[in-house]
Amino acid sequence: MRIRSLGARVAIPCVAIGLIVSGCADNGSVTPGTSTIGTTNDINPKDPSELRDGGNLRLSLSAFPETFNYLHVDGGTDDGSAIAAPTMPSPFVSDAAGDLTVDHNFFTDVQLTGTSPQQVTYTINPKAVWSDGSPITWADLRSQAAALSGRDNRFLVSSTSGFERVEKVERGVDDRQAVVTFNKPYAEWKGQFGYLYPKETTGTPEAFNDRDRNGPVVSAGPFVVTEIDRSQNRITLGRNPKWWGPTPKLDRITFSVLDSTATLPAVQNNELDYAYMSGIENVTAARNAKNVVIRRTPEPSWSHLTFNGAPGALLEDPKLRIAISKAIDRQGLVTAAQNGVVDNPKPLNNHIYMAGQKGYQDNAAPIAYDPDAAARMLDELGWKLNGDVREKDGRKLELRDVMYQQDLWVQTAQIVQQNLAKVGVKLTIQTVPGSGLFKNVIDPGNFDIAQFSWVGSVLPLGALPQIYAYDPNNLQSNKARIGSPELNALIEQTVAELDPEKAIELANKCDQMIWAEGYSVPLQQASGTYAVRDNLANYGAFGLASADYTKVGFLK
Repeated sequence: MRIRSLGARVAIPCVAIGLIVSGCADNGSVTPGTSTIGTTNDINPKDPSELRDGGNLRLSLSAFPETFNYLHVDGGTDDGSAIAAPTMPSPFVSDAAGDLTVDHNFFTDVQLTGTSPQQVTYTINPKAVWSDGSPITWADLRSQAAALSGRDNRFLVSSTSGFERVEKVERGVDDRQAVVTFNKPYAEWKGQFGYLYPKETTGTPEAFNDRDRNGPVVSAGPFVVTEIDRSQNRITLGRNPKWWGPTPKLDRITFSVLDSTATLPAVQNNELDYAYMSGIENVTAARNAKNVVIRRTPEPSWSHLTFNGAPGALLEDPKLRIAISKAIDRQGLVTAAQNGVVDNPKPLNNHIYMAGQKGYQDNAAPIAYDPDAAARMLDELGWKLNGDVREKDGRKLELRDVMYQQDLWVQTAQIVQQNLAKVGVKLTIQTVPGSGLFKNVIDPGNFDIAQFSWVGSVLPLGALPQIYAYDPNNLQSNKARIGSPELNALIEQTVAELDPEKAIELANKCDQMIWAEGYSVPLQQASGTYAVRDNLANYGAFGLASADYTKVGFLK
């Protein structure tokens, strides 16, 4: 599923952006758009006075969250964020241009109050309480900072989010103020504490890892989880009776866990109000459904092929990864994926910035498509053809490509399979249901290539230490187990740079190293195309913006 939530500043893995091999639409009813990030969005904006009170917003998930603690390595997924966005606090909200402002429902003020050392002061809304009625205080921030610091690897975090640089969190003028002091500068400090969890969840490794495994014990937002029905594959949110902010227009938000093949029929049969659509056939079919409109705004999400470069893995050698990457026709894949939906489909050529974001530049030269060069490199590396498949030291060059059990992903893999077969590399396609894909397959490294998507944010530098820094004792979200001390050092320098222009320059140097080590093969960034019920307001294709769940509702 695709819910844009800018409360979460780190990149999160997602299974639901697939590619579809297709031609143009038969009836021409869909006008191709762009996939370049912009400054507007498409959410049917309406004043809340125009909306009826009540209503049930029906959304989909690809799988039940492995845990409802989004900060945990098992919970930091797109599905996890979908549940957290209406139910957990965040310090900032984002507009369509990606500009951040303080979310005054939760904080009256958040200020950078010192630079030597760096210091940030958070003043909590005095009305803000957890769903059990207890106040949100500075102690919640202190506990979360400690849990995410990386100093105790028993906390299985998805990202340290810069908290490894936090020296201390102290009480301010009262319990409703926290003063965060850094021992090293951190450029994207605005990305911290989104989402914020209560100290009872983050206080011990046992609580952090297991307390919210089967449901959030305590939350704080306009909505709370009111029912988890695993027999019906459904999670229901209701209005939070302890909520102090504007009363939400909706009564409920219902998430249904659906197989990818069921999403379009659910839209057509008026069983969903909102769903991501990829491929011209799906977009056209959704647009032709009764009382459905297509809303589109490019967003910072992208699909890719990530290699397993762990010690002892078949693809441990970066030269081998580069050779295989050069055999993959990225332009052909992206054209097949977005033909008819995007007016000029292009591969994504940066691991950090999206096309349209400040800082984006093309660093993809190391894996430029060149199957002849790929074949020569494989020969030089000792992988010699034996029949149709190359061998080295008695080992065949056979790769296992693992992905979400979705036809669109399989079609992508089939094209890659054809590309690689031309240079003597055999690709086996393995599909896995959304439930358990990351926890049971990708996170343990049970793959050679993994296909999935990253959902980014308006603060892209947070992805550098989270995904591309390599510490074998604390992988965070480095699914590839690829990296180097040199890249780690450059990442450290980049995220410590408080001058935005210098940070961009350093980030692109990092990106050049990431391409050179053959970390992954980025494909396309998402066009941000959604099927939306035509009477749904203040919800749709958000682009860089975050949703205000108190204003989402249905027209009178």
